[in-house]
Amino acid sequence: MSHGRIVKVSGPLVVAEGMQDANMFDVVRVSDQRLIGEVLEMRGDRASIQVYEETAGLGPGEPVYTTGAPLSVELGPGLIGTIFDGIQRPLEAIREIAGSNITRGIDVQALERDKRWKFEPLVEAGTKVQAGDIIGKVQETEIVEHRIMVPHRLSGTIEEIFAGEFTVEDTVAKLRTESGELVDLKMMQKWPVRVGRPYREKLTPDQPLITGQRVIDTLFPIAKGGVAAVPGPFGSGKTVVQHQLAKWADADIVVYIGCGERGNEMTDVLNEFPQLKDPRTGESLMKRTVLIANTSDMPVAAREASIYTGITIAEYFRDMGYSVALMADSTSRWAEALREMSGRLEEMPGEEGYPAYLSSRLAQFYERAGRVISLGTEGREGALTAIGAVSPQGGDLSEPVTQATLRIVKVFWGLDSSLAYRRHFPAINWLRSYSLYLDQLEQWQAENIARDWSKLRQDVMRILQEEAELEEIVRLVGIDSLSAVERVTLEAAKSIREDYLHQNAFHDVDTYTSLNKQYRMLKLIMAFYYKGCEAVEAGVSINKIFAMPVRERIGRAKYVPEEQVEQVFAEIEAELNQQFDALVAEEVD
Repeated sequence: MSHGRIVKVSGPLVVAEGMQDANMFDVVRVSDQRLIGEVLEMRGDRASIQVYEETAGLGPGEPVYTTGAPLSVELGPGLIGTIFDGIQRPLEAIREIAGSNITRGIDVQALERDKRWKFEPLVEAGTKVQAGDIIGKVQETEIVEHRIMVPHRLSGTIEEIFAGEFTVEDTVAKLRTESGELVDLKMMQKWPVRVGRPYREKLTPDQPLITGQRVIDTLFPIAKGGVAAVPGPFGSGKTVVQHQLAKWADADIVVYIGCGERGNEMTDVLNEFPQLKDPRTGESLMKRTVLIANTSDMPVAAREASIYTGITIAEYFRDMGYSVALMADSTSRWAEALREMSGRLEEMPGEEGYPAYLSSRLAQFYERAGRVISLGTEGREGALTAIGAVSPQGGDLSEPVTQATLRIVKVFWGLDSSLAYRRHFPAINWLRSYSLYLDQLEQWQAENIARDWSKLRQDVMRILQEEAELEEIVRLVGIDSLSAVERVTLEAAKSIREDYLHQNAFHDVDTYTSLNKQYRMLKLIMAFYYKGCEAVEAGVSINKIFAMPVRERIGRAKYVPEEQVEQVFAEIEAELNQQFDALVAEEVD
């Protein structure tokens, strides 16, 4: 292993000379403490290195060793339910060795080397296989079946395959390649984090990722394999929105990256997830989750790696044929790490001091999402949905990170501090947010929810926009200046906001709403609106309509448990029709 010498230390940036054998993005070990770093820039034999650990106490003249390999992650059984730091070191294992604080230079392997996994072969000796083919499986948790695939760029015939209990480094099969070479296949493979894993083809994102959050599923849906951004100021509920999506979205695997956020937010995740029950299986949520914790008190350079580590693990599960949801909280902190390193490298700054390549780095990250057909003979369908929180300083959405993100993503859930102050959560502003997947999802929604779903959604958006215009008039000249139909519109908008869009994340029933229940709730609210307009035109007074007893039941409908939805909603509907018919009959008499 060749080595150079440190000539300069500037925070997380170390410059070393005598590094002619190193390549861009190679992993290096800095000083005799063996701190882990990555080459960012080469000038002659000088390498600029970002160090993923605290550099206090380093000085010129200390050695730097090159490993000759790029920053890579270990992929295999043992990922699920583990908490890693930004460079895939398992925090639990570090705590056992070094206590609660991560000591510098500690080298822990990402996957346990001693643990034995029960491997079941799915192919026989003599089978022809190619890269991406599944040769066996391991039941990693009660929920997740880990599929062992032929590594990239390998193909040939299986000579031998074994069943039984093995560690991730044991040989589970022997592959004779086309050139006649015999290769040992293990359960673990490595992959460089900055390189996207290949696939056969990318599909159109035309199926929704169902989240159970009404404002998202109804007004601004995201497709499986889609990309979304959740920008919002401090305290507007970004983290809770991401927690809700991680808990309830219909993804098989969740990868949650806490990138530069406060430590206590990650602590909430670590405490909550093991206790939460997965709604589909009844098991602990941790049994289908991978957590990457790189909090704000950890070295700044490792934030950059944490995003790539997370998305590489997510792609690996996507290649097995799973639907994966990736939460990055938050990409602003990652961009700040880029800005700090760029400043120390003395690069020309772009807008607000961010590097000129900010947009392209963000695009490289988000472009790795998608719904794909994986490599392999039979080609499985998998999806990777990426949802990134953005924390603009002072809630200013015109700052560079938010603007660069909005150019890439197709769903924008704009969080609003004024809604958060009014205790309206999720605080997604329905007049500012948008989803560009609506047209692609329309057919699926018509076939799987209801034919009139799209019309109901359009009517809801129209009413909310009309409400914003009418509120201006009310503020200027008072509510008495409005016509009866406009008063009904305002009342319907209030019902949509308070009874439908407002959702309590901490209520056992209200925290998740199935698509069927969402449709039934919308039908009730809109039936009140349509019938109200008809009754007003028939001469019924506004006060009588607003005093109808059924309105209270419509407002409480969101607390009806799923198993009672059909019966209770049918009763409310009958009551609504009956009370309106009685009012109109009374007016006619």
